[in-house]
Amino acid sequence: MKKHTLELLFQIIGIGSASGLFYKDNTLLLIGDNSGFLYEYHMDFSDLKQYPLIKNPAANIPKSEKPDFESIAHFQDTLYIFGSGSTTKRNAMIEFDLRQKIKIATNDLSDLYAVMQSFGNIKPEDFNLEGAVYDGQNWYLFNRGNGISNKNMLFTLHAKKLNEGFSLLSNDYKLPKIKGIRSSFTDAVLVNDKLYFLATAEDTQSPYDDGEVLGSFIGRIDVQTMKIDYTKKISSTHKFEGITIFSNSNDKIEFLLCEDKDTDELKTEIYKLILEKNLKN
Repeated sequence: MKKHTLELLFQIIGIGSASGLFYKDNTLLLIGDNSGFLYEYHMDFSDLKQYPLIKNPAANIPKSEKPDFESIAHFQDTLYIFGSGSTTKRNAMIEFDLRQKIKIATNDLSDLYAVMQSFGNIKPEDFNLEGAVYDGQNWYLFNRGNGISNKNMLFTLHAKKLNEGFSLLSNDYKLPKIKGIRSSFTDAVLVNDKLYFLATAEDTQSPYDDGEVLGSFIGRIDVQTMKIDYTKKISSTHKFEGITIFSNSNDKIEFLLCEDKDTDELKTEIYKLILEKNLKN
């Protein structure tokens, strides 16, 4: 088998600017960064449902007003949906019950985000969380370093609840470049003791404004050492912003990826990425 293969799997009509996804039992749960809904797509029936996450939700919210939901973390029967924190209107974290299919809490993370910015020496205008992972004890939150300071930072919070006491660690990373532009974190997922992350190179110095897409990488961080032990360019044209586990066997991992095309078109393409487990740079 090749070290990796990437293929377009299917399209979903009704979702735009997909920024995060979670797969379970042949069903995809997705968010879009300009939407106020969580979407549920049944792959067997091509059936799409939507669940409101905010008051007066819409599928295309103006950029200045959107909650900018960029990442999904999952643990047991709960999804945790994070706003990016890139403006004061983007500091919410939604808890969604997968059994009841309802929102059960809205958390204001303004204070937590301020602590993270101070701890990581990140200016508010360069703060932009785009990946979140929760294992029941630790939260792994990825700051996308597409601001001027280029702070690609992984925050590790040891806590069961983000509104309770926690310990905080941070690790700063220099990610690969494309055409002289450094890539930046866009999402991550935990597989055993490895964090597999996506990173995209985009020709912009703003965490708010979009730029020309130059390509995307897959990478891997060992949670014991917190060091990157693998990176590989997987596309020269796509801006992949969401990753979830599709299947996990002894020799390979299959991921599903979603792409943010930064348009108002309500169409999302889902890709399958297959990686060998015995990967080396």
